[in-house]
Amino acid sequence: MFAYAALTLRAQQSTSAEYRSKANFLAAIPSFVDWPAAAFSSQQSPFVICVRGDYSFGTSLAELARSSSPHGRRVEIRWVHKDLDLRNCQIVFISRSEAKRYAKLLPTLGGTGVLTVGETPDFIAAGGIISFTLENEALQFEVSLLAADNARLKISSRLLVLARRIVQRTDGAKT
Repeated sequence: MFAYAALTLRAQQSTSAEYRSKANFLAAIPSFVDWPAAAFSSQQSPFVICVRGDYSFGTSLAELARSSSPHGRRVEIRWVHKDLDLRNCQIVFISRSEAKRYAKLLPTLGGTGVLTVGETPDFIAAGGIISFTLENEALQFEVSLLAADNARLKISSRLLVLARRIVQRTDGAKT
């Protein structure tokens, strides 16, 4: 019984650390991406990070976002339930609970200036821009420059150098 409780606690701590890492990444990433001017309705418009699906680290993200002001804009976190509302965001995090809906969600966001972030192995192949992976309890990520180009986003080389894998603008991939 004690061993089971210790394993359960360790799994919860690991999951909690994973969620904090994802929240930190989502809060920091706006500083490493340039959006087209049309992505914002005005100079005062907030920077909007939207979440679609099950999201266990929303409180952490909301707390981190309060102290952030990427590109001089305040940050808003929204939990979105309607697909079309995702187009009003600069970043959309699509949780693994929505993996079966990638074929519907991702094309809706193509070319709209929305940075899509997911957490499943097939997210990039489905058309997403950034995908989280967990290796040896460390958060890693992959980036599709092709999908970023289609969304008219410019991702800083300072972020790209940290990526585990980059899908190039051609069919090849850098690993």
